[in-house]
Amino acid sequence: MSKRRTPYRKLFAAALTAAMVLSGGCSGGGGAAPEQQGGEDSAERKKIEIGMSFDSFVIERWLRDRDVFVSTAQRLGAEVNVQNANGEVEEQISQIEYLIDKGMDVIVIIAIDGDALTDVVSKARAQGIRVICYDRLIRNVGADLYISFDNEMVGTLMAEALKESLPEGGRIFQIQGSASDNNVAQIRTGFERALEGSGIEVVYSTFCDNWLAELAFDAVNEGFSEAGPADGIMCGNDDLAGQAIKALTERKLAGEIPVVAQDAELSACQRIVEGTQTMTVYKSVDLEAQRAAEFAVALARGEDIDDPSAELFASETIDDGLREVPFYPLKPVAVTKDNMDEVIIDGGFHQREEVYLNIS
Repeated sequence: MSKRRTPYRKLFAAALTAAMVLSGGCSGGGGAAPEQQGGEDSAERKKIEIGMSFDSFVIERWLRDRDVFVSTAQRLGAEVNVQNANGEVEEQISQIEYLIDKGMDVIVIIAIDGDALTDVVSKARAQGIRVICYDRLIRNVGADLYISFDNEMVGTLMAEALKESLPEGGRIFQIQGSASDNNVAQIRTGFERALEGSGIEVVYSTFCDNWLAELAFDAVNEGFSEAGPADGIMCGNDDLAGQAIKALTERKLAGEIPVVAQDAELSACQRIVEGTQTMTVYKSVDLEAQRAAEFAVALARGEDIDDPSAELFASETIDDGLREVPFYPLKPVAVTKDNMDEVIIDGGFHQREEVYLNIS
């Protein structure tokens, strides 16, 4: 899927001194953001302007990604205009059009439906705007950078956790995220490859459009109705897992059937120490957001992120259907009750008193 390049060097953290403004959550292409100030001094260096287009803030982690990205970009001398499409594809297209019209130097996109964004992203690139695909690859546009976690490894870690929980094999439900999310296919590839020869059989599989968590509750009940009993459940993320476990609770099966997911949300970590969720895949969203902001500023400055001698270097490439796109992969980590303290608490991702809130 991806090609390894020369190992990247230690990343920079050089900060510029400038007063920056966050323009938050404008709605739609007509949403106005505050105009940039300080143009009176012709010698003043043009401030870097970055547009950031989120699919929605329904998933808990995106708020954290936003905050870390914005604070890092501001520290490096950039303004960030954040747009939230609330899960509406046409709204995201309109907001990206707005960011193009505003003349952003870089647009960072968390895509709702990558295929639907091909034309508008191609338009941005044709106008000289650099584009970063954040966490989700937009295919056939030849973006300037794709930054994400190794999604096949995410699927592999989920499968390994189920194999450990079900050493004799068993029947599992596969409750995936949105079918339009390219990450979902990558996770499934790693998941199914890792299950080969394990005796574990996927007897029910479905997608949850727009990652709507409530659909996972219905999916569990539908799985039991259509496919019969389950020995384990794989969920596309922790939000889906929460609803799946709610359905299991109503059947008095919570804690009896292993459930695996990803994102290490606080609620999931609480369920793990309580015993109703088996595993979550931790992805350092703080690191992802920080690196993405650093890359965005570097691209805006015209730095070559393809150059192994550069301060910032995308160490791999990935074929997006149009060309080999520079890819900066991050490593996910499986989190269970056994390493919760080491990874999540000692790592500062969640506080001990929050994770163990319901444990007497």
